[in-house]
Amino acid sequence: MKKSLLALAALTAFAGAASAQSSVTLFGLIDLSANNIKNGNQSQKLLSSNQLASNRLGFRGVEDLGGGLRAGFWLEGGMNNDEGTGTATGGGQNWQRRSTISLMGGFGEIRLGRDYTPTFWNHTIFDPFGTNGVGAVTNLMTMQGTTSVFNGGATTLVRANNSIGYFLPALGGVYGQVMVAAGEGAVGNKYLGGRLGYAGGPINIAVAYGKTEITPTRDQVGINVGASFNFGFMTLMAQGHKYEVDLVGGTNRDQTNWMVAATVPFGASTLKVSYGDASSNGTDRDATQIAVGYQYDLSKRTAIYATASRINNDGNAVTGARVAVGSGPALQSGGQTSTGYNLGVRHSF
Repeated sequence: MKKSLLALAALTAFAGAASAQSSVTLFGLIDLSANNIKNGNQSQKLLSSNQLASNRLGFRGVEDLGGGLRAGFWLEGGMNNDEGTGTATGGGQNWQRRSTISLMGGFGEIRLGRDYTPTFWNHTIFDPFGTNGVGAVTNLMTMQGTTSVFNGGATTLVRANNSIGYFLPALGGVYGQVMVAAGEGAVGNKYLGGRLGYAGGPINIAVAYGKTEITPTRDQVGINVGASFNFGFMTLMAQGHKYEVDLVGGTNRDQTNWMVAATVPFGASTLKVSYGDASSNGTDRDATQIAVGYQYDLSKRTAIYATASRINNDGNAVTGARVAVGSGPALQSGGQTSTGYNLGVRHSF
């Protein structure tokens, strides 16, 4: 009897040690708001996801392989909670927000799968609205009804499929990554890019470069820089970027965007403001955006918020080149404004 008890205790201890070497976490975020979008003379009321933060459901895990080596995975998918569907287009649950497997150690991290591109990080980290909602800086980059900066065919503004990435280890505040993504016959997914930055004390600054092959004869090239400085009572942010794309027919299009912004925390509240400008080598894609937001944290996981934003399109903006603060009626002519307001709640788990 004593031997059986000793054996059972030994097996229990071994199982506990084995389980301590690996972990799996379920996580998620639900964000919904009541929105009013007015584009030109038409308006629409919506219940919208992803206005303060991006909705998600995910699983991530790490296994200790010994000798300082670890393996990890990350599966994360979006959710359209106002309709109960897995994606904004009404499809089932998928893992297209991120789907990666990694090896990590003192050398850094090697990551494979669908992941964020290096050029995207500066857009979202140095935006007080985190590239979400009616105040997102990327509103000035995505032409209404398209998924790329110039509708040239690139699909790598945010993420890339079939990617291999390398991330630097901790180097006294210096951070960076490189990524290559195979096209595998898909138009606009072949990508090469990198990012290098420094975060120390109140300062965070980074520069990124990316090149996407749309076809063997057409490319989209982007370079951007972002920075922030935390004064304690306020954090100032700024970012700028330039994208160039080869269009069908041999013409070239470039666009330069910049933004200045600030966040001001006080108690459980945070005030957010930003101003952005977009200009091109023509006048048909020029626009400006101003946004103001307020967030009140009811707890570490739950917040309520309100945002207001307005975009002024250039009078010469042509169809397909006009930008808007969110989903809503199509802008009918150049020079029309797009305004948006929301009131919502966000909960993470």
